[in-house]
Amino acid sequence: ITMVENGAFMDMKEGILEELKAKGYTENNTTFDYQCASGDATTLSTIASNMADGSYTAVFTIATPPTQTFVSTESDTPAFFCAVSAPLAAKVLTDMDKPDMNATGTSNAIPVSEIIDFAQATTPAKKYGLIYSGNEDNATNTIKQVEEYLKKIGVEYVEKTAPTAADVENATNALIAEKVDAVFVPNDSIIQDGVSKLTEICKDKKVPTYCASATTVQSGCFATLAIDDKGIGKKTADMAVEYLKNGKKVEDIPAQVVGIDYCSVNKDTMKALGLTKKDIKTKYEVKELDTAK
Repeated sequence: ITMVENGAFMDMKEGILEELKAKGYTENNTTFDYQCASGDATTLSTIASNMADGSYTAVFTIATPPTQTFVSTESDTPAFFCAVSAPLAAKVLTDMDKPDMNATGTSNAIPVSEIIDFAQATTPAKKYGLIYSGNEDNATNTIKQVEEYLKKIGVEYVEKTAPTAADVENATNALIAEKVDAVFVPNDSIIQDGVSKLTEICKDKKVPTYCASATTVQSGCFATLAIDDKGIGKKTADMAVEYLKNGKKVEDIPAQVVGIDYCSVNKDTMKALGLTKKDIKTKYEVKELDTAK
């Protein structure tokens, strides 16, 4: 189940399917049913209810809203979640080591302090602009962590919300008007839908944009420390195989926090900022991405 279709979620889906097939679950012996809610909460609830009826062996939920919605059905069918950044805050389990709500999986917990340290080493800023929708728990949680870390290191910040993708342009202009030196974007599907306008404005003003996903980098943001999306899908599938093939109970399959794989940089944005690969200050492999057309 996905809430929306974007590059990251589709890569996660492909990772799950590729790994299941590699472990012997192919179209010859397995039925795969993929459903997307197209951003609609009512549709998502209907999909989750239908998949909770006992006719499925296992359900994979990609990101936070589908996971919360499916877990809330209290189905006897186990859920294997992929890329829930804050499983405890999202209340899809209360113990990462002993999952207790018939759901386990992978967390792409955003390495906030590492991303900010990387940003400060690459383009030192005295004031950050933070933008999020206010409608997604995972994004709000990330912004709170960013705020706490910026306070800890003594850096100013100002935040703006954009409840819909159409609000992103005004929110970005409001940040620029407050003379921010850099902008941070969390994993937020609403902001992602309007991120091209944000990056266009910031590139014009030569304000670097840091984010929490390689997909957002490909959409135009400058850089992040990224988790491989297909890779996290494969890790999620491997956890499901422990249940499907090896007979482990869900509560005996600890949820996993997946670490940083590489540094992702947008080539067009880097050039617009007047930077080169030599200016990227990180210990991770630097992968340069072209802006998705």
